[in-house]
Amino acid sequence: MSYLDFDALARTPLQNDPYDWLIVENFIKPERFADVSKDYPQVPGPGSHPPAELDIQGHFAKLMDEFLGPEFQKLVEDKFDLDLTGRPTMYTVRGFVRQRDGEIHTDSKTKIITVLLYMNEGWEADGGRLRILRSGTDLNDYVAEVPPYGGTLLIFRRADNSWHGHNPSEGPRRAIQLNWVTSQDVVDREQSRHSFSTRLKKVTGALFGR
Repeated sequence: MSYLDFDALARTPLQNDPYDWLIVENFIKPERFADVSKDYPQVPGPGSHPPAELDIQGHFAKLMDEFLGPEFQKLVEDKFDLDLTGRPTMYTVRGFVRQRDGEIHTDSKTKIITVLLYMNEGWEADGGRLRILRSGTDLNDYVAEVPPYGGTLLIFRRADNSWHGHNPSEGPRRAIQLNWVTSQDVVDREQSRHSFSTRLKKVTGALFGR
């Protein structure tokens, strides 16, 4: 049985204001969410962690097989009128958010498409809710706010005006980030950078009990 609701993605129209994006709630099928959540990998602290440094197994591993598969790529290509053939992907896993996270930004020019899949069971805080912004200066000037729970999916095309961010929050916050990028060099560089950070956090946690 599939973990992801590809039909819901196919039915969801692309939004173009102020850039290209779409949101699909319950993209992880509700009847599969608890299984995937149970197998969500343990991360050693805030920040983005590459799969090579984590224990990816069980239902989470099966979810990622679908997420990285050709059916999802084809739907993204159709929605954004793109040919992603030969464009490499990379993904990272997050488990926590810090007060300084969420500052307004557009993503680097090496990214073509950004995908976020939220894995929190619920979300009561005002902060930590990603917003699709009209500018790079005002968090309150937004066209949509993404529910960061229950398998909500956000996809957007990176552009010079693809501003996004969220109000400060601190604590557990599960999210998977997947990107199609311009070259394999980008993947190698970014995964290496995140790997070093993850290993450092593991050492710090072992030394100081965090």
